Amino acid sequence: MNLFASLPRPAVVAHRGASAHAPENTLAAFRLAASQGAHAVELDARLSADLQVVVFHDDTLNRTTNGQGPVGGQPLAALRQLDAGGWCDSAYAGETIPTLGEVFESLSPDILINIELKERPALHQTLVEAVATDIRRHDRAGSVLVSSFDRAALRAFQRLMPEVATGRLALPGLAGWRARHGLPGRPAHAALHPYHGDVRPALLSHAHAAGCRVLTYTVNHPDEMRRLFDLGVDGIFTDDPALARRMLPGAAP
Repeated sequence: MNLFASLPRPAVVAHRGASAHAPENTLAAFRLAASQGAHAVELDARLSADLQVVVFHDDTLNRTTNGQGPVGGQPLAALRQLDAGGWCDSAYAGETIPTLGEVFESLSPDILINIELKERPALHQTLVEAVATDIRRHDRAGSVLVSSFDRAALRAFQRLMPEVATGRLALPGLAGWRARHGLPGRPAHAALHPYHGDVRPALLSHAHAAGCRVLTYTVNHPDEMRRLFDLGVDGIFTDDPALARRMLPGAAP
C-alpha cells in the first residue's frame, strides 16, 4: 500500500511533529502529532559524524539542544547524551535526538512520514544511501515521502529508490520560481511543496495538470488555513495539527 497515494485531501502534515506544543523533531512531538490526528509527520534527516541518520533540522546543535557546534561533528553516541527537549519546556527535559530508525519504530506504519533530506552537497549521496538503507530495513517504502529543496539530492534518491514518492520543495518568492514552474520534473515528483504565500489558483492548476499534489508550508494561522483549503490545496504543513484538523472543511465546530 502506498500511503501517499491514499493520503486524504486536504491532508494535515505535522511540521517536525506537533512542534507548536512539543520540542521539534523529537519522538514526543511525533507521538503528540499522531494523537492529535495528523495524517502525516514531517521530519529532517541529516548525518552524525559516524554517518548515522539523525532527525534534526539545523546545521548546529545550539538552538534546540544543550550542545554546541555542528550536528555532523559528533558521533551518534555523543548526540544521544544531549537534551533536545528542555529548551522547549521543562516537561520535555531529557528528550533526545532520535535516529530515523527510532522514528520508524515509534510511529505506526499507518502514518505517512515525510523525510526532508538535509546536508551539504558533498554528503548528499551518503545521506541518500543511509536513508534508503533505513527505509528498507524497516520496510517503509510505501509509507514515506522523501523531499528536498535540492534537485541533485532528489535525483540521487530517485535513482536509488524509484518506488518511493518524492516531493520538490520550493523556496519562497522569486528564488523558488523555477521549482514551482518546472514541473513535473525528470523523473516526475509526486508532490510540490511551495511556501504558502506563493499558492494561487494558477499554481494549483499547473501542478495538478502535471500530476503533482501541492502540500504547502508552514501554515499556522486559521485564516490562512481556510484560504488554502478553499483554494483546493492538497495539504498543509503545520506546527499545530490539532488546530489544522479543526479548520478542515466539514470539521465539527
